[in-house]
Amino acid sequence: MSVLGKLIDRVLSGPDRREVIAQRLYAALTAQARRPDFYVSYGVPDTIDGRFEMVALHAFLLFRRLKGQGDKAGAVAQSVYDVMFADFDASVREMGAQDLGVGRRIKFMTEAMNGRFAAYEAGLAQGGTELELALKRNLYGTIEPVDECLKRMADYLKRADAELAALPIDQLMRGVLHFPALAPDRLDY
Repeated sequence: MSVLGKLIDRVLSGPDRREVIAQRLYAALTAQARRPDFYVSYGVPDTIDGRFEMVALHAFLLFRRLKGQGDKAGAVAQSVYDVMFADFDASVREMGAQDLGVGRRIKFMTEAMNGRFAAYEAGLAQGGTELELALKRNLYGTIEPVDECLKRMADYLKRADAELAALPIDQLMRGVLHFPALAPDRLDY
């Protein structure tokens, strides 16, 4: 590696730079999670729970892509995780939780997120109905989803996983994150 390459690598891997990259990645995943089509065409409940679930789903996709990509990718993943939970903490406080209740709620969110990650990982590995069942239990947990919505969301998750797997890791390490386009059809249910 050239001297310039080593210098650029050192600059891009410092703690301050990692924080900027983490904020960019988190902003991209939350922007995707907030897309109105998920709530209109895919039937995701437009509630606090539904929005949390969409962030969890997109965080899962990002962390799955960063997993096993080396120490720098692991450090970026940890930074994204930290940014995400700092945002959750601020949101819980904004909703009026007292200091004593914030920690309890964040612990619950952490456990819930880890459970979602395990369920989606198993669903993608096993394919078929397992992924749809994981989505039904978690993403649509507060409602009974329309079958077509469930199938569309499972298809989206598989497409997003495949597209992220094909995305060069160096793009993610610069804070560039893209998700697949959503099907534009609106379902009447």
